[in-house]
Amino acid sequence: QVQLVESGGGLVQAGGSLRLSCAASGRTFSSYAMGWFRQAPGKEREFVAAISWSGGSTYYADSVKGRFTISRDNAKNTVYLQMNSLKPEDTAVYYCAAKFPGTLVAGTGSYPDEYDYWGQGTQVTVSS
Repeated sequence: QVQLVESGGGLVQAGGSLRLSCAASGRTFSSYAMGWFRQAPGKEREFVAAISWSGGSTYYADSVKGRFTISRDNAKNTVYLQMNSLKPEDTAVYYCAAKFPGTLVAGTGSYPDEYDYWGQGTQVTVSS
C-alpha cells in the first residue's frame, strides 16, 4: 500500500513558476514509477510527466516539454514537478500517481489506468 500526498499548488501569474511535491508513505517507494497527471474542469485527466524508479527515464507531454521537470528523491520518498513559464491553460488539479513495476519504456507511463495509487490532488491556477 502506498499513500500519496501532493502539496505546492496555488495561484500564480502567467510566466511564473511553482514546484509541486508528492510525499509517499511506505518503504517501497523506490520500487514504483511515478507520474503527474492533471484535470481541468470539464476535461479528462491528462498525462503530464512520468519518471522511472531510478530517475533514469523521464517522459513528458508535448504541452509541457521544456517547461516542466519531473524529479524524485528516493531517500525522502518524494517526487517533484517543477513548473516554469506557466500558462493559463496549465490551470488544473494536479495529481501524482504510483505504478508498479517501476521501469518505464517509451509509450508507457502515460495512461491513468497503468497506475495503482493516486493522491488527492492539488489545485494550480494560472492567471493571465
